[in-house]
Amino acid sequence: MARTPRKPLTADKRRTAKAAARPPARKRRRAKAAPKPRGVLGWLMLPFRLLLRLAWALSWRGAAILGLILAGATAYNYVGLPDMATLADGRARGSVTLQDREGQTFAWRGDNFGGLVTLDGVSPNLANAVVASEDKRYYRHIGVSPRGIVGAMRTNLRAGRGPFSGGGGSTITQQVAKLLCLGEDWDPTMGQTEAEFEADCRAGTVWRKLKEIPYALALEAKFSKEEILAIYLNRAYLGAGARGFAAASQRYFGKSVARLNAQESAMLSGLLPAPSYYAPTNNLERAQDRAATVLRLMRDQGYLTTAEFTQAVENPATLSPAARQDTGGYFADWVMSDGPDFLTGETTEDVLVRTTLDQRIQTAAEEALQLIFDTKVREGSDAQAAIVVMSADGAVRAMVGGRNTRGGGQFNRAIQAERQTGSSFKPFVYAAALDLGMRFDDRILDAPLTLNIPGSGAWSPENYSRDFAGDVTLTESLARSLNTSTVRLSELVGRDVVRKVATEFGIDSDLADGPALALGVSESTLLEMTGAYAGILNGGTSVTPYGLTSLTLRGDQAPLLDHESGLGERVIQTDAARQLVYMMYRGVENGTGRRAKLPDGRPAAGKTGTTQGARDAWFIGFTGDYVAGVWMGYDDNSPLTGVTGGGLPAEIWRETMVRVHDGLPVKPLPMIDAARDARPAPVAPDPGPAPQPQAQQPDLAERILMDVLGGIFGRN
Repeated sequence: MARTPRKPLTADKRRTAKAAARPPARKRRRAKAAPKPRGVLGWLMLPFRLLLRLAWALSWRGAAILGLILAGATAYNYVGLPDMATLADGRARGSVTLQDREGQTFAWRGDNFGGLVTLDGVSPNLANAVVASEDKRYYRHIGVSPRGIVGAMRTNLRAGRGPFSGGGGSTITQQVAKLLCLGEDWDPTMGQTEAEFEADCRAGTVWRKLKEIPYALALEAKFSKEEILAIYLNRAYLGAGARGFAAASQRYFGKSVARLNAQESAMLSGLLPAPSYYAPTNNLERAQDRAATVLRLMRDQGYLTTAEFTQAVENPATLSPAARQDTGGYFADWVMSDGPDFLTGETTEDVLVRTTLDQRIQTAAEEALQLIFDTKVREGSDAQAAIVVMSADGAVRAMVGGRNTRGGGQFNRAIQAERQTGSSFKPFVYAAALDLGMRFDDRILDAPLTLNIPGSGAWSPENYSRDFAGDVTLTESLARSLNTSTVRLSELVGRDVVRKVATEFGIDSDLADGPALALGVSESTLLEMTGAYAGILNGGTSVTPYGLTSLTLRGDQAPLLDHESGLGERVIQTDAARQLVYMMYRGVENGTGRRAKLPDGRPAAGKTGTTQGARDAWFIGFTGDYVAGVWMGYDDNSPLTGVTGGGLPAEIWRETMVRVHDGLPVKPLPMIDAARDARPAPVAPDPGPAPQPQAQQPDLAERILMDVLGGIFGRN
C-alpha cells in the first residue's frame, strides 16, 4: 500500500488573530536585590556621605541665592548710575590758576581739572601706560578679576601683611568704583573733611571689597570699556592739586594730554599708587625711576617696541619751566586769602586769576635772602626774615614770607606776623610835622627829656648811642634815628596827629597812646609798613597793597573782577612828601642805613628799625622804581644777636634791590633839591645855660608851630 509522503515538521502558529490583537503581556519586574549588609567601613563613611550630600544641596542653593542677591545689587547700582560726563568730574570744589603780570602761570590752588576728556582726546601712549601698569587684563574681564584678587592676597600674605592689606588686586573698574565712592558724594555736613571721606572710600576692608563687586559689574553693564577708562582718566588724583590726567599734564608738563609721549605718559601713570610720594615736583629722580618701571611693563605687554622703550628710558620726562620754578608760594597764598572766598578758597568753579607778581623780582628776593643767610648768618640759626617788594601804587611784585620758599600753606611772616616796628615808624612823625608846615632843615633839640606818664610816672627816652646830639635839623634827626628829638617832635606835633597820619598811610594796627608811639612800640605787619612807605614814594597818597588784578571764570571772556590800582586818598602834601624822601635819602647816604646804599649811583631812601631788646630788625626803603621792606627776627620773639635794622636787614634789602634793578636805567628819587631849597644858615646864638629836664624852652620852630596850633601842644 503506497504511503502518503509526510510534510516537513514546522512549529504551529499559535497566535490567532484574536491573540494578536491582545496587548503583549507585561514583563515581570525583577525583584529588588536585598541590600547588602554594611560593613564596618560603610558605617564609618555614612556620616561623611550624608554631610557631602547636605553640603552639595546647600552650596548650589546658596550659590543661587548669592547669584540672585548679586544680580539685584548690580541692577540697583545700574539704575542709580548717572551719565559719563557727570561721573567724570566729581570735585567738591573748583580750582584757581594764578598767573603773573605777564600772563604766565606760576601757581595752582584747589582741585585743578583740565576739562572732560575721552579716549579719543588723549594720547594712545597714556591709555596704554595706564592699562599696562594698573590692569593688564582690563579688556578681558567683566569688571572683577578673581585671579588678580587671589594673586594680590597671596602677595600680601607673603609680605607678612593681612590678605587685604597692601595690594588689593583691584581692576581699573573697581578703582573707578572707589573713585566714585560707590555712588556717594561728600557732604560737608557729614562731620568729615573731604580728605577723611575719600580715605574711607578707599579703605581696603572685606566689606568694602564685597560692595565694590556689584558696583563694578554695574559699571561694566552701563558703560563700554573705553568709557570706564575715560572716567578713570578724569577722576584720578595725581598730586599737586591735579584731578585727572588732563590737569596733571598741564601741571607737570605744560602741554595737552593729547600730546603726551611715552615717557611722560609713564610718569603720569606711575603717580597712581602714591601721587604725593611720586610727584615729580617733590622728587623728579624718584618719579623718573617709577616711570622707567611703567615703561618696562609697556614693553613687556607689547605696547612699545624695544627701540621705543630704549629711546624713552634714555630721554626721561622732565618738568615744564612753570612747574620747575616753584616760586611765589607765599604770594599765591596771600592772593587766595585776600580775594573773595567764594571765588578763591571756597570756589566751586574753575577760576583764572591774573596777579601783579613779577617772577623776575620774586626770584631776586628769594636769591638775596638765601645769599645773606648762607654767608652772613651762623649755621643752624632759627632766625627768620620776610621781604615785600611793590610799586608806588601798591602793586605787590614779590613776597617772601620766610626762609623756606618752596610750596604753599606756610606761615607767612610778611602778612601774618605782627611785630613792633621800632624806628621804622619814625617817618610818620616827620611826615606829620612837614605837613603842618615845618621844613626838612628846621631844627629840633636832641637832649635829655623826661615826660610824666599818668599812671606810670616819669619816662625818659634815650638814644641808641646813649649820648645826645644837641640842636639838629629834622633831616639829621631822622637820618641818625635820634630818639629824644623824635619824641620831642611828636609831642610838639601831637600824638593824635601822628597817629592819624600813620593810620591814613595804611597802618591798621592799634597804635599806642603814650609818647613811646614815636619810637615804634606799636605792632604792624611788613606788608602794611611797606605799603605805607609806598605812599611816601608816590607823593603822599595812601595805597592799599594789592596782588589781584583780574578774576575770570574759565571759559569766560569778561572778568568778574578788575583791579588796576591801589591808590587811595591824599595823606600829606606833595611838597611834604618830597622833603621826607630827601630826609630818608640822607639816612641811606650817611645815616643808619648806609649798608643799604646801592651801586652805580642809583639813589635810594629808607629807614632802619630796631625794637627794644633787638627782637625785631627792619629796613624799609625805595628807589625811583620800587619800594621794598625787610623784616628779620625769631618766631618765638627771642632777641637777635648783634643784629640791627642797619645791619643784616639793610644788606638783604640791598642784595634784593641790586637784582631787581639789574638792567634798569637809573631813575631819580622824587625829592627836593636841598642845595637849592635850603634856607640860609642862621647865625648861631649864644647857647647860654644848658637846658634842664622838664624845663626846656622851645626853639623858634616850636614857638611858631605852637602859635599856629594855639599853644595846645606846648607841654613836654
